[in-house]
Amino acid sequence: MFANHLDTKVGTPDITKLPSRNGFGDGLVEAGKRDAQVVALCADLTESTRVLPFAEMFPKRFLQIGIAEQNMASVASGMAAMGKVPFIASYAMFSPGRNWEQIRTTVAYNNVNVKIIGAHAGISVGPDGATHQALEDIGLMRLIPNMIVIAPADAIEARKATLVAAKHNGPVYIRIGRSDTPVVTTDDSPFVLGKAELFYTKKEGTEKSVAIVVTGTLAHNALLAAVELEAMGIGVSVLHMATIKPLDVDALVSLASAHDAIVTVEEHQITGGLGGAVTEALSSTHPIKITRLGVADQFGQSGEPDELLAHYKLDVKAIVEAAKAIVA
Repeated sequence: MFANHLDTKVGTPDITKLPSRNGFGDGLVEAGKRDAQVVALCADLTESTRVLPFAEMFPKRFLQIGIAEQNMASVASGMAAMGKVPFIASYAMFSPGRNWEQIRTTVAYNNVNVKIIGAHAGISVGPDGATHQALEDIGLMRLIPNMIVIAPADAIEARKATLVAAKHNGPVYIRIGRSDTPVVTTDDSPFVLGKAELFYTKKEGTEKSVAIVVTGTLAHNALLAAVELEAMGIGVSVLHMATIKPLDVDALVSLASAHDAIVTVEEHQITGGLGGAVTEALSSTHPIKITRLGVADQFGQSGEPDELLAHYKLDVKAIVEAAKAIVA
């Protein structure tokens, strides 16, 4: 059954669709209203990353750095050292992709209060193609000490994550998307840093059961897959892992204890991302059969978001087939 904090339109044709980047833009403006120390820096992508509303409302608290992502991270580190709360925004392929060393050394090593926004993450960027489709950013960022890593499920959760990041004292990475994706949570949905949320709970009495652990905007596909699997007599739970670091290991162990197998789903390389984190955690706490769905050591390509998700086996059909196979 769906959790009571999910949008009741989940699974219906009229479900609201919004880019998760819109939620970040709304959250940044709200964070700016709440705290005069919040500032924003952008690498020549102000409208696309949704920093523009903040820049228009707080022009004296916005810096246009230009196409200089490495400089942007270093400038933000200095501003944070002086008490500001800088949000730096670019495409994830360029930040953290291009400025990883500056983020590692000037931000995380010094443990300063910089928030990194990686927009246009995953293959659902679509026609922009492989050069702009960040499929490695979760792995890059969760490797860095002191770094928090978040992948919101939708625009509403992206807004909440932005507000939580603004209050957290330390480096945070938030991964957001470009394309319109279903809004599955509500304003009343809980969002706690470092805590996973159970979006769907299996019915009792099923002979076989599988848990789907998902992060980011593929949560909707996971929920639709759960409905199909339940109709086939397979017990299913869906755990949304918005915070990938720190990982909610207690929730994972509880899930593994109650199911026969786990399927992880992410719009990222299967190496180094959510699937890797889940496998690492459970291998030493509660070994269980795990199938990881993601991009399998490949680059992306140009195409429409839905056809790319189908091609890389991240659509509802692929999740259903993977779950059936692992419990067979």
